[in-house]
Amino acid sequence: MTRNTTTTHAGAGGRRRHPQRRVRRRTRPLDSFASLKRELAVIIVLSSAIAFAMCWFLLKYGWSGWIAMPLTLVVALGITYWFSRGLTTPLRQMRDASEAMAEGDYSVRVEVDPGRADEIGQLARAFNQMAGELEHADQMRRDMVANVSHELRTPVSALQAMVENMADGVTDPTPANLESILDQTQHLGDLIAFLLDLSRMEAGAASLQIERFDLAEFLDDTVEPLELADGGHAHDIRLDVPREVTLEGDRDRLRQLFTNVIANALKHSPDGTAVLIEAHEDEARGTIVTNVVNFGSQIAPEDRSAIFRRFVQGKHGPGTESGGTGLGLSIARWAAQLHGGTVRVVDDERGADFEITLPKHHVSGQ
Repeated sequence: MTRNTTTTHAGAGGRRRHPQRRVRRRTRPLDSFASLKRELAVIIVLSSAIAFAMCWFLLKYGWSGWIAMPLTLVVALGITYWFSRGLTTPLRQMRDASEAMAEGDYSVRVEVDPGRADEIGQLARAFNQMAGELEHADQMRRDMVANVSHELRTPVSALQAMVENMADGVTDPTPANLESILDQTQHLGDLIAFLLDLSRMEAGAASLQIERFDLAEFLDDTVEPLELADGGHAHDIRLDVPREVTLEGDRDRLRQLFTNVIANALKHSPDGTAVLIEAHEDEARGTIVTNVVNFGSQIAPEDRSAIFRRFVQGKHGPGTESGGTGLGLSIARWAAQLHGGTVRVVDDERGADFEITLPKHHVSGQ
């Protein structure tokens, strides 16, 4: 399980991350108005009043109307232009920021007065939020390229080396060597499955084949291949699941959910330690709660939500494995949400505790 501090990895070979850059603006006299219509009304009334007073003054002191009227019009236009700059400046800045973003610089922001409450102020803040989300999405894209490239390169390089050695007669195709090739092939298959799951997540939904099944038998079947894959790590997987508790859902999607959470606990548990899987039925809420407890380790509260984000990998303590795509827990949360359930980290003195809550009966439309 991911522990304490989480880090994300920048994409290898990607664009250099720009420091966040803001387009600055000055506060204008009309920024305190809460409505653009009110600001325009004030500008019109103010310029009209000044133009009327100036025209009356010039005519009173004998100026010709052919001179007073054009002069008054120029002054009124100047006043209108000066006051309207505060309205249009953020729009020009957003135009410049959009051009910078089109060139790949997602760090640009429009600096807007926090006290500005009109529609343009709201638009500027929404623009900054959108720019932040685009910057995050671009970083995630580069992270994905880096993670997938790394994960593909390792098994492919190992396969190439083993096959070349066999082709050159350096090594013999013994059962042990063939098993190593099979392991690397399985690694590639798992990565492809992760990427397919990611595409389903991006699509926002997946078809579910709902059936009712026994929870204890389901978890037994789920844990068995994980125990075999655990190899020489000597982890003790303990099941404390009541018999005759049934659950409705899609077996394949729920297997993804439990496999990813349990495998995560095994992966980040020191050799020779135990992982507890316990379940109980909450009759009052109509749910089944399963806890996967990794004894001895903990996850800091401020990191508990971040570890479910895509491509986020944690720092690993001594005696635990590292690496991975950073997709497992994100896919687990997606599978839980498809069933109207949740997966989260809860406080537990025994260690890091991943709590999976699923409705006992599937509700159509979830």
